[in-house]
Amino acid sequence: MLSLIPKKSIYFRNEEFTLIKGDSFSLLNKIDKKSIDMIFADPPYFLSSGGISCSGGKQVSVDKGEWDKSLEITERLKYHRKWIRECREVLKDNGTIWISATLHSVYAIGVALEMEGFSIINNIIWQKTNPSPNLACRCFTHSTETVIWARKQLTPKKKGNHTFNYETMKVKNGGKQMKDVWDFNEVEPEFYVSAVTPQSEKKEGKHPTQKPLGLLKRIIEASTNEGDLILDPFNGSGTTGIAAVMLNRKYIGLEQEQEYLELSKRRLEAFKYRK
Repeated sequence: MLSLIPKKSIYFRNEEFTLIKGDSFSLLNKIDKKSIDMIFADPPYFLSSGGISCSGGKQVSVDKGEWDKSLEITERLKYHRKWIRECREVLKDNGTIWISATLHSVYAIGVALEMEGFSIINNIIWQKTNPSPNLACRCFTHSTETVIWARKQLTPKKKGNHTFNYETMKVKNGGKQMKDVWDFNEVEPEFYVSAVTPQSEKKEGKHPTQKPLGLLKRIIEASTNEGDLILDPFNGSGTTGIAAVMLNRKYIGLEQEQEYLELSKRRLEAFKYRK
């Protein structure tokens, strides 16, 4: 499925975990069509415009890098449509895509999904019990993020027959149907799910938008089966890949920043060492 990817772009590869260095737009169209079972994407929120926030009781900049610089709405929509279009090509007809967003990006992403031939399954809200305070005091404190779950709209009347491990999620929710609002201040049988990324998951280094491992484990366990192939076009610190390996899935991550590729490798090696 990676025969078109230049060998020099394969940064790391073993039987279950592959990292490819480069820009997603130049790499996605080199992955075999309809070869991916599930995609998780955490695209730029386009919030790096000189704003400030609070971390550890200190005022800090919210700027994350050039890749997150603010864009006008028409440019944001164009950007999201482009990468979502490429993802649709590599996703199996019965596969699904999960996209992380905040209120600043979720609406453009939702429109882009529908314009590019997807049907939204769920709008997951995950609640943060310890959000950063609102320094301006001009609106309610932002304490949630959104994850959109979508499947292919194959024809006007036919949608992809996606995987949903309903019973597994029900068991993890104490025998009750799991809702679309996820409170991560809870205990599940195998692991503690944190509201924010715990420091224990940052021992090998940090990424400015790193997601909690528990969030990715739930997403992957809900919508894939063992042996499935998962793609993350914005690999970052490799959380999606670590969760995939933990759950006996296979992973491909696309990332253009050397430091985050190295961070992902260190995290994988640390996980395997702990095993």
